[in-house]
Amino acid sequence: MAKYVGLPLALLFGFDVIVVVAFKVMHLRWIAQPAIPLSLLGSAIGVIVGFRNNSSYGRWWEARTLWGAIVNNSRTLARQAVTAIRPVTEEDVQNVQYLQRRIVLLQIAWVNCLRQQLRGLEPWWELKDILPQEEIMLLKHEKNVALEIQKRIGLLVTEAYENGWINERQWANMDDTLSRLCDAQGGSERIKNTPMPRQYDYFPRIFVHLYCLLLPIAMVGNLGWWTPLGSTGVGLIFLALNQIGTDLEDPFSNTIFDIPLTAICRTIEVNLRQMLAEKEIPALERPIDGVLW
Repeated sequence: MAKYVGLPLALLFGFDVIVVVAFKVMHLRWIAQPAIPLSLLGSAIGVIVGFRNNSSYGRWWEARTLWGAIVNNSRTLARQAVTAIRPVTEEDVQNVQYLQRRIVLLQIAWVNCLRQQLRGLEPWWELKDILPQEEIMLLKHEKNVALEIQKRIGLLVTEAYENGWINERQWANMDDTLSRLCDAQGGSERIKNTPMPRQYDYFPRIFVHLYCLLLPIAMVGNLGWWTPLGSTGVGLIFLALNQIGTDLEDPFSNTIFDIPLTAICRTIEVNLRQMLAEKEIPALERPIDGVLW
């Protein structure tokens, strides 16, 4: 908690001490003010902060829902690739196996690339063990790398249809899965590129800090020397609530308050590589200092 709101709480405690000294030692009795107006102000600020926090959590939960859909649709796409794409002749067997593996690996590359794009990071390190270096060099010229990978998967699905390895209905089903993945990417990018209105952050922060400054003035008449404890305790609640709303605004900011994209992508990779019957499968992500990234 000290790391979370430690600095503003320490400043509030120092201000509380100044108010108490002025009231008890310097006998500045006019400093003490009625508590009822502050109670009404606190109720109003609580409503404002609660509304902002609900909006922030709504963004966070929508992001988690979108990535839940990405998990499900990634599994669906891999299953469709492995079970629906079938060779027509003996000569097709190796080509079909290559195409199946290529679709699955591109999907693994897509989720990791999208994760890095949303976090504002370069995706190339994540792709080096998934795609050939030559393909990575070509992808570096693309503005939206994740979208380009989606296009390449779509072209492979169309190739399977043109070669007669899937029928028209199977092609439509796989294309529908790709469309749902593209919708999830668009939803994630909308959250990332559309920040909360600045008023939602600016005014609650100002109101909370103002309220905290008024706390010792309203409490000192009744609490006396105990004012710093009472004021700091109430201030802790309001400061923490305000900070929670700020932290949840951007679920892709690469902090401990994000949705655990790294763990989600690793889960997808493990599941998809299992569908390819690979022997060497990476381990699932584990929490680091109690945080799952």
